[in-house]
Parts: sequence; structure tokens; C-alpha cells
Amino acid sequence: MLRSFLIGLAAGQRGITPLAAIALATYRRELWPELPFQRLFRNHVVTAGATAFAVAEMAGDKMKSAPDRIVPIGLAVRSVTAAYAGAALAPKGQRPLGAAIAVGTALASSYIGWRMRCAAMERYGQTATGLVEDAIVMTGALAVATPRLMGTAALLAPPRR
Repeated sequence: MLRSFLIGLAAGQRGITPLAAIALATYRRELWPELPFQRLFRNHVVTAGATAFAVAEMAGDKMKSAPDRIVPIGLAVRSVTAAYAGAALAPKGQRPLGAAIAVGTALASSYIGWRMRCAAMERYGQTATGLVEDAIVMTGALAVATPRLMGTAALLAPPRR
């Protein structure tokens, strides 16, 4: 359940990044496609599209007109993508619990991350803080979804089935 919790942290900061991380992990055959629609991520066009949406979200975050992550639609997107990613990373018999853990973590971390980002923006500005946040979130999400890619396999490996 650690992986579901950690992907929820990423979802709290960037709504589409967990979906892109799951897509990349599935495409690279790090995750077996067992959830509905997950087989679509074996197609490079679909995976590239999910990744492009995540990059677009990150670019949009730097705009002055970008809404706060805690607006209702933002929380809804984070909840859906966190649930899917949390279920994909949970052991087979515990997917509903993995989804619930990821959603709860995403919602809580949305508020915490928003407050931290607001405080950092006062000193460093919107673009600089956003770029640092993007790097942390994308690296973290990829590490959680594809442990071998980041050398974290022992820490994040799912329990044996």
C-alpha cells in the first residue's frame, strides 16, 4: 500500500501526472495491464497522449491565470486519477483499498501542497517554484510506478502474490 500512498502524494500536486506515470510503466511493461482501459497504455500513441497532457498541465501551472489546485474540478480530477493509479499499484486483492488510500492522500496533500507553494511563491515566484515542484512530482511518480527505472525496486516492490 506504500505505492498507493506515494502516488496519492503526486496526485495531490499534479492531477494528470499519476496517470502518465501508470501509462509509462504499463507501456514499459513494468506494470501488468489488469485494470479497465490499462491495456490502452501499451499503445505508444495513448501513452504519449497521457504524457503530453501531464506536460501541458505542468506548463499551465506556470500561468498567472492558473486556478488553485484546491478548486472543486481540480480536486475531482486528482481524485479520479489518484484512484486509478492507486488501484493499479496495489496488490490484486487490495485494489479498492489502494484506490481509497491514494484518493485520501491526494486530497490531503492538495491542501498541504497548496499552502507550501503559496508560501514559497512569495519568496521565489510562481515559475521557479512550479518548476521545482514539477521535477519533484514527476520524478516521484515515475519512481513509484517504475521502481527499477529509479533504482528503488527493493523499497517499493509489491508484496509477492
